Amino acid sequence: MMVLILVIIILSLDQLTKLLATKNLILNQSIPIIKGVFHISLIHNRGAAFGILKNQASLFVVTSIFAIILIYRSLKKDTKHKLYNVSLGLILAGAIGNLIDRLFCGYVIDFLDFLIWPVFNVADSAITVGAILLAWTILFKKLDT
Repeated sequence: MMVLILVIIILSLDQLTKLLATKNLILNQSIPIIKGVFHISLIHNRGAAFGILKNQASLFVVTSIFAIILIYRSLKKDTKHKLYNVSLGLILAGAIGNLIDRLFCGYVIDFLDFLIWPVFNVADSAITVGAILLAWTILFKKLDT
């Protein structure tokens, strides 16, 4: 139940922030929040992380659906390790958030811009944090499954 709530919260936050970005910015517009450090910059990412493999939407849709199914099946095993479940929940929410963009827009909406890093979104952040937690859990914790 905790993971479901986490997924709903992250997915809602992701979609709400993307909606706000698209309603308040034009494509490629950048608004400094902390000048020279952090901007809100609207881009349409037609690739994967860092814009690699541009215009391969069908590949990303199939890969995302496959990942969502695997994560869901893993969560159904009802492992007692909470951090493992949270990490999968974060990855799941991010994967669904970016899949929604790809299915309905044909691209992923990115807007968080730290200027020294490619522009990203809440879903990307959830996937990254989830992957780090998952790796840490697998490497340093005994999983009781």
